[in-house]
Amino acid sequence: MISVLNQGCAANFGDGEKIARILSKNHEVRFNLPETGVQSYPEAIFLNVCTVKGNAGAIKLLRHVLDEYPDSKIYITGCAPKDLREEIAAGFRVEARNDVEREGSSLRESPFVGIVNIEEGCLDACSFCSTHLVKGRLRSFPQAHIVEQVSTLVHDGCQEIQLTGQDCACYGFDTGTNLAELVQAILVKVPGKYRIRLGMGNPRHMAAYLEPLLDCFTDDRLYQFIHLPVQSGSDNVLRAMNRRHSVEDYVKLANAFTERFDRFTLSTDIIVGHPGETQDDFEQTLRLVRQTRPTVCNITRYVARPGTVAARNDSIPDAIKHERSATLFETFKQIAEENNRRWIGTRETVFIEKPGYREGTSIARNRAYRPVAIPGILAAGQEVQVHITGAEPFALIAKTE
Repeated sequence: MISVLNQGCAANFGDGEKIARILSKNHEVRFNLPETGVQSYPEAIFLNVCTVKGNAGAIKLLRHVLDEYPDSKIYITGCAPKDLREEIAAGFRVEARNDVEREGSSLRESPFVGIVNIEEGCLDACSFCSTHLVKGRLRSFPQAHIVEQVSTLVHDGCQEIQLTGQDCACYGFDTGTNLAELVQAILVKVPGKYRIRLGMGNPRHMAAYLEPLLDCFTDDRLYQFIHLPVQSGSDNVLRAMNRRHSVEDYVKLANAFTERFDRFTLSTDIIVGHPGETQDDFEQTLRLVRQTRPTVCNITRYVARPGTVAARNDSIPDAIKHERSATLFETFKQIAEENNRRWIGTRETVFIEKPGYREGTSIARNRAYRPVAIPGILAAGQEVQVHITGAEPFALIAKTE
């Protein structure tokens, strides 16, 4: 038996599922670790790691599996830049790999959620990012192959299709197409009852085909959700990050989605404490959050990644990073709850995703990909009618009807 453990973004989870499918040809594969015991040790454990926020999470996971499963072979893959490989080689007896072939079949972590990697790499070189050092330049996968994958997943019972990659917004720029054309092809060629969730997209690329993409969202088979990582509300910081989009570029995109579609879910990412960020820069970020009102905001305190340009100038004290992060979180949390309260009183059909974090509850997703907490243990994969009765910053509260 082999265990595959995934960390990080949907793209990394998609790669982890591909690894599992290949291994499943000759082995039993699990996406978790069995209870420790002589009879239950995995033959091997593949750690598909994420290092976007530093190496600590990957190293912690590695130490855990080495302590609990000392007789298992350990393999490291995923976003494993040079400094992680060096740290592992210096302190552990494991093998680092990033060379597993890719192949598709039906083995997935969830039988109802299909992850489809549409591209790998990106067209940018953000000063803080080490992922592009591992993944390289953009390589878009053929549209026909993606459509075939989606069709197979829908036929296999998937009700949610996640299109993912390092930067979905630049999909097809190397092959003469774009994300909107890919989505349109899927909607035309893949009938069925399912919903597509689009993965993260750099704002500067999405502007090139905005109107056709907006038209895609008129189809009920797309979640009313977009992930546009702005990273900062200051143009000065964006230039230091080498992001190559402006704050105004982001605002125009955000408004285009939230003004055209009622209760649309805007998701973004923000880094606080990037080298050179002043208090005024941070105040501009707060103003941008108040202006565009995202319902999802992934807040990260800047961590220097070896080999990146920004790592040469990391001079902001950790105490300031923590303070800014806490302030931004409180501002965002209030906005998220206000956004969610707009759903109170509505009735709709939701898709049961998994058991809830609170005992005796289940988590579903509504048409805008908002998590919906429902009393009771409900089977994943089913659709239920609910009445939204309450709201928290990170979930809607509902009861079944």
